[in-house]
Amino acid sequence: MIHIFDGATGTMLQAAGLQPGECPELVNLERPEMMKKIHEAYIDAGATILETNTFGGCALKLAHYGLADRVRDINVAAVRIAREAARGRAQVAGSMGPTGRFIEPLGDLPFEEACEAYHEQAAALAEGGADYLLIETSIDIQETRAALLAAKEATNLPVICQLSYSEDGRTVTGTDPETAAITLDALGADIIGVNCSLGPEQLLPVVETLAKSTAKPISVQPNAGLPRFVDGKTVFPMGPEDFARWAPKLIAAGATYIGGCCGTTPDHIRAVAAAVKDLPEPKRAPVPRCLRLTSRSRTVAIGSDRPTVLIGERINPSGRKKMAAEIKEGSLLSVKKEALGQTRAGAGVLDVNMGVPGIDQAAAMRRAVRELSQITTTPLAIDTSDAAALEAGLRVYPGRALVNSVSAEPERLAKFLPLAKKYGAAILCLPLTAAGVPKTAEERVAAVETILTAAREAGLSEDSFLLDGLVMTVAAEPGAARETLKTLALYRERFGFPATMGLSNISYGLPARPLINSTFFAMCLAAGLDAPIMNPYDEDMQRALAASAALLGQDPNGRAYSKRMAAENAPAATAPDSTPEDIIAAIRAAVRDGAKEMVTGLVEKAVAEGRTPHEITEDALTAAMNELGEDFGAGRVFLPEVLLAAETMNAAFGKLQQLVPAEKSEPLGTVVLATVKGDVHDLGKNIVGALLANSGFEVRDLGKDVSREAIVNAAKELDADIVGLSALMTTTMTEIGPVAAALREAGVRAKVIAGGACVTEEYANEAGADYAPDGVAAVRVARRIVGK
Repeated sequence: MIHIFDGATGTMLQAAGLQPGECPELVNLERPEMMKKIHEAYIDAGATILETNTFGGCALKLAHYGLADRVRDINVAAVRIAREAARGRAQVAGSMGPTGRFIEPLGDLPFEEACEAYHEQAAALAEGGADYLLIETSIDIQETRAALLAAKEATNLPVICQLSYSEDGRTVTGTDPETAAITLDALGADIIGVNCSLGPEQLLPVVETLAKSTAKPISVQPNAGLPRFVDGKTVFPMGPEDFARWAPKLIAAGATYIGGCCGTTPDHIRAVAAAVKDLPEPKRAPVPRCLRLTSRSRTVAIGSDRPTVLIGERINPSGRKKMAAEIKEGSLLSVKKEALGQTRAGAGVLDVNMGVPGIDQAAAMRRAVRELSQITTTPLAIDTSDAAALEAGLRVYPGRALVNSVSAEPERLAKFLPLAKKYGAAILCLPLTAAGVPKTAEERVAAVETILTAAREAGLSEDSFLLDGLVMTVAAEPGAARETLKTLALYRERFGFPATMGLSNISYGLPARPLINSTFFAMCLAAGLDAPIMNPYDEDMQRALAASAALLGQDPNGRAYSKRMAAENAPAATAPDSTPEDIIAAIRAAVRDGAKEMVTGLVEKAVAEGRTPHEITEDALTAAMNELGEDFGAGRVFLPEVLLAAETMNAAFGKLQQLVPAEKSEPLGTVVLATVKGDVHDLGKNIVGALLANSGFEVRDLGKDVSREAIVNAAKELDADIVGLSALMTTTMTEIGPVAAALREAGVRAKVIAGGACVTEEYANEAGADYAPDGVAAVRVARRIVGK
C-alpha cells in the first residue's frame, strides 16, 4: 500500500494569517480552526497521513516563546485537531523536529537533556492519540538517536525517522544514507526516510540507497524543487504536475510513504495522489545479510565475502601503565593517539576498554566514546565486563557499535543482551560458559549456539553476530591451534556468521613470537577468520594479511600485495607516541586531528626551539585549517572534524599568546551574526560563529529572530567588518535583502555574508551579499573580505 503524507504547513499557516515571529505551534491552542482547515485541505487532496503542527513542539524550541511549560497542552491539542479534521479518513503522525542545538561534543546540549525533551513531547503526542511519531528534518544522526530512544521509551507507537541530506548526499554532520539506515534500523526505527532540503530529483538516489540498506519501509517528502528568488519573493519552481511526475520514480526506487515538504501545497499532494493511485508497492531486492557497524559517517561491513577487517586492540590500559595512569587522572591523550594511529595503520574497528581499577568506569567509557566519535570515523567496539559501562558507552555512541563481548554465562546474557537490543548494537559472541573455557571446537560451537538462541529471543537480528574462535596458548595446550582452526571452520559451516579472535595468546611462552603469530594468522584467515583483533602496527601481521589475501583470491592477481611490497621502503605506520620530526608539521597534524590535549605541548616545544609566532600561526595553524577546508569541500572530512580542529587551533593560538605575550594580535576582523526576524533557527549560525571565533575573528552573536534595527545598531556600534545573516525558512530568507539594504542606507561599511538551508547564491547576490553555503566557506569568505 502507498501512503500519502500531506505537504508544507508553515507556508500554509502564513497564508492563513500567521505573522512572522509568531509561534506556529501556539496556533493549536489559540486558533485551532486555522490549523483544522489546513488539515482538511490536505485530506480533500488525497493525503492519508496528516502531520501535526508540532515540528517545534518540544520544550527546547518552545522556550524561545516562553512556552516551555505548555508542551503537553500544545501537542495534545495538535493531535486532536488533526484527528477531528481526518474524521477517520487519514492517520495522524506526531511531528518532532530538531531542537535547534547540537548535542555534545559537537554543541552544548547534553544528550540526556535532548532525550528528556523528546520524551516529554512523544508522550504528549501519544496521549493525544497519534498513530505514528515522525522524527523529521534532522541533520544530525545523534539527535535522531536521542529522539528515537526517547520515543521508544515513552510510547509503543511506530516511529518514522527522516533525515535531511545536502546535495553531496550527506547530512550537515556527515552521515550518508546507508549509514543512517543501518544505524536507525538497528536502533528500532519502523520507517526510515528523507525529507526537506532538496527536490524529488535530488532525493531519488537517496531513496535508492536507503532501499538497498534496510528492509524497513522507506518514506520521502521532497521540497518542490530548489528555491529561487524572483521579484523579491521566494519561489519553488516545481508546480504540482512537475512534482508529481517524480512520484512513480520514487515509488519504484523503494518508497511506500510519500508526501511533500517546503513549497508543496494541497494541489501538489492532489497531483501525487493521482500519480500513485494505481501503483503497486515496489518489489525490493532482499538486503544481503552482513554484519555492518557504523560511526557517525562511515559503515564497515564484516563477512566472508568482504575484505578482512582489522579490529585495533590498543585502546586498553591492561599492562600499559602510562595509559592507565592518564585515564585515572582524567586524560584521554594516549587513548586519542591510539585511535588516530591505529586508524592510519588500517584498523577498521577500534576496541575501547576503560578497565582501570578504582575509577568510575561508566563515566570514563561515556567520555571516551563521546570524544573518540568526534576525532575518528572508525566504528567502535565497547569492550567491558561492566553492564553500567556498556550502557554508558552505547547510549552516547552516534552509530552502531560492537559489544565486546557476550559469553554464554547466564548473568552476562541477562545483562548484556537487553542493552545490545535497546541500543542496536552487534555482539561479539565469546564461547565461555559458567563451567569455564571449552577446550574442543564442538564445545565452543555449543556455547555459541546458547548465545545465539538467547540473543534471538532478546530480539537481535541475524546481522548482529560476530563469533570468537577463542585462542589458547599452544605452549600449554598442544592442540590449541588445531582446535581454534576447527572452530573457525565449524562456525562458517554451521552458522555462516563472520568470525573474530585475538591472536597473540597462541605464542605466549614461546620464542620468536612474531613468527608464530604471523604463521598462525595466515592459517586462521584460510580457515574462516574475518576480523582479527590485533595490533595494526605489527608489520609481520600486516604482511601475512596481504599475502593471505592474494593467496585466498581476495586480492585479484595480487595487485594490492605487489603495491605493498613495492612500498616496503616507504615509512611504515608508526606507533602514536612518535611525531613528525618537523615541529611545525607536528602542530599542523595535531590541528587536523583535533588533538587539543597534544597541541599545546607542541606549541611550547616549537617556541622553545626558536620557531617564530609567525611560522607557528601561518605555516602550522592556518595551513592546517586551509587543508581541512579543502578536504571538507571535497567531502573527505565532515563538520565534527572541522569543529574540533577549529577548537584545537584556538587552543594552540591561546597557548602561543600566553608564551609570547608581545605577539598578541588584533582580531582578524569584527563580525556581527544574526538569524533574521521571524526565524528562530540558529544552529547553522552557531556553527559559523564557532568557526569564525576559533579562526581569529571577534564575533558578536545577536541570536535569532533579530530585527533589522538591532542588526544595524550592532554593526554601527562595533564598526563591524562583516555582518553574517542566516535564514532557514523560505518565508524568512526574504528578510536578508531588506537587512542588507538597511545597512547600506545607514552608511554601515560592513560587507554582508548570507547563508542558511534555503538561501542560494543567486538570492544572496541579488540581496547584495556574499554567499556562504557552510561554516567553512563562511570563514574563507570572511578572510577574503578582511584581506587575510
